[in-house]
Amino acid sequence: MDSCNPRVKAYRNGKTFDQCRQEARQAAEILAAEVAQSGEVSWSRVMEASGHDEIVYKLSLKYLREQGHDIGNNRAPRVKQ
Repeated sequence: MDSCNPRVKAYRNGKTFDQCRQEARQAAEILAAEVAQSGEVSWSRVMEASGHDEIVYKLSLKYLREQGHDIGNNRAPRVKQ
């Protein structure tokens, strides 16, 4: 059966969704440490940490929110403790 399985099909740059998740978790850990050190991180820094990959960027923000961080909104594009 050739259905669209997100764990097998390639996304941007030939990565599977599971690879994107792993990269996003790593980026979220790095960013959480930066937030703890400096108090906040801009969304542009999140984009840099995710390698300018939209899926990894969105997943990184999701994982930061799950860790209890305030990820902001369009008026305040920053991640805070």
